[in-house]
Amino acid sequence: MNIFEALRLSHDTQRALATQILQTQGDSPDRNRLYRELKHELAAHAAAEERCFYTPLIGFDESIAQARHGMAEHHEMDELVDELNKMEFSSPGWLAHFKKLHHKVYHHLEDEEHAIFQLAGKVLSEAQKQSLAKDYETEFATFRLGAMPLSSAES
Repeated sequence: MNIFEALRLSHDTQRALATQILQTQGDSPDRNRLYRELKHELAAHAAAEERCFYTPLIGFDESIAQARHGMAEHHEMDELVDELNKMEFSSPGWLAHFKKLHHKVYHHLEDEEHAIFQLAGKVLSEAQKQSLAKDYETEFATFRLGAMPLSSAES
């Protein structure tokens, strides 16, 4: 498995959770469970991706701007999550605000898969792609299974 395949597994999970949340209503157990899963998935993915994908890309002139942009989008998603955390699930504005997060998640994943991955494919060697995948999977599992803040702003 290479780094792109490893990242896409989490991307698929993020898309599925975000889409399922749009199908929920009010302060339901499903919305609560799915939202908690999505927050944890986003945080674990962002932490592992920044360490094991974006940090190496910063080392190349060709990919530094895209890597920084990807990390900035992680921060934007964290801010949206933090705003949602302050709202009641039953509030009329919660779903409207969640749609902003849904859009940002989809936009970010599209950017990565259709622009950043192609750029990274040009600057990383095949050995690096394999090695980064292993590093990412280890980091992601540690964050996903461990107790960690649900976003960068939570402690």
